[in-house]
Amino acid sequence: MDVVQVLTVIFGGSIVAIVIIGAIVLLAIRILKGNSGRGGEGTSSDEARVIQEIYQGLSRMEERVEALETILFDQDGKERSK
Repeated sequence: MDVVQVLTVIFGGSIVAIVIIGAIVLLAIRILKGNSGRGGEGTSSDEARVIQEIYQGLSRMEERVEALETILFDQDGKERSK
């Protein structure tokens, strides 16, 4: 693979991860500040569930990016050894 493609995958994955982590932080801040008049306890538990789902999705995405990096670096190493 071309070095540019590898860097694009790595930096693209990093940007996506940063955006997701930022969203998690913002949601956590909103939960800690309180409900601010939006429906009580049910909303708080819903928000906590959403944050957990986002965190699990982020973990799965991290595993996929690592697997993709491994594949790309393995292919790049094979091309250079020829």
